Amino acid sequence: MKTALSIAGSDSCGGAGIQADIKTMTMNGVYAMTAITALTAQNTTGVFGIQESTPDFLKQQLDAVFGDIFPDAVKIGMVSSSALIGVIADRLRFYQAKNIVVDPVMVSTSEARLMKTDAVETLEKELLPLAALVTPNIPEAQVLSQTEIKTESEMETAARLINEKFGCAVLLKGGHSVSDANDLLVSNGKVNWFRGKRINNPNTHGTGCTLSSAIASNLAKGYDLETAVQRAKDYISGALGAMLNLGQGSGPMNHAFCISGEFAN
Repeated sequence: MKTALSIAGSDSCGGAGIQADIKTMTMNGVYAMTAITALTAQNTTGVFGIQESTPDFLKQQLDAVFGDIFPDAVKIGMVSSSALIGVIADRLRFYQAKNIVVDPVMVSTSEARLMKTDAVETLEKELLPLAALVTPNIPEAQVLSQTEIKTESEMETAARLINEKFGCAVLLKGGHSVSDANDLLVSNGKVNWFRGKRINNPNTHGTGCTLSSAIASNLAKGYDLETAVQRAKDYISGALGAMLNLGQGSGPMNHAFCISGEFAN
């Protein structure tokens, strides 16, 4: 059985972060392992508190995983400090990790700031050059490319800039009012649009975590990047299409995103 490691924060309501990654990796047929960067007090309406792991403890977690069950792919989610990003980059280089997917979680869907300013610089310098793929949304891509994105043409420009600057493939997610459910993959200068139908479902908490974990799972199983992205897109569309509601909150994102659908071989 192929293996995948999630390096991310814990989500106490179970819809995003480590919990979503474990569910997604399991449903996509790989064995999930974790290294927790932070505990969060959050639900689908917002993030109320963050307690970071120490750099030493994060290093211990990574060494424990790599020293026993070497992952076939690595997904990196919420990492809020420069020191933690430095530890991750150091350990990934040391173990020569492969199939690294970085979801640059800078701002949550509920608009809570999740990454400190100095951490963005360390992410760009230390981590992105190690990645096979980075999966920013529109606001994150604007930070990474230092450009404004309001059209599909500007999405292509930004994705190319990120691809050239950091040397990793880029899946720019168009769901933030630019291109509906259409995502753009740029790899080695090649442009590939993944068109999708927008699903009117309020249960979108954790969709970014789910997509990046599904891609990592498929890379772990040996699929090429384009196929891994397409399979992940199909998986998340099926999950959203199930329309399962769980929460009772009163906020705009009042239901936890639920992983559902058939086991993905």
